[in-house]
Amino acid sequence: MEGTMTAIEMTGTIDEHRQLQLDGTLPISGPVRVRILVLYPLSEEWDEMEWLQAAARSPAFAFLSDPEEDIYTLADGEPFHDEV
Repeated sequence: MEGTMTAIEMTGTIDEHRQLQLDGTLPISGPVRVRILVLYPLSEEWDEMEWLQAAARSPAFAFLSDPEEDIYTLADGEPFHDEV
């Protein structure tokens, strides 16, 4: 598949036969080949610590380890003291 692609977001269910059943009708005529991206939860719900650990391990943030990205020091700015 080459060229410009359009995305459609829909919901659906994977049945016991590992078949995708959409909750609605697609707004395109077929037959036409498509690419499918399936998003599903790894568990029922992630807590905050799981999200933080996933972000810390993500290669999307690897650039932050680059010394060129370390542009601030402890001397920069002013301390923030939250008074509750």
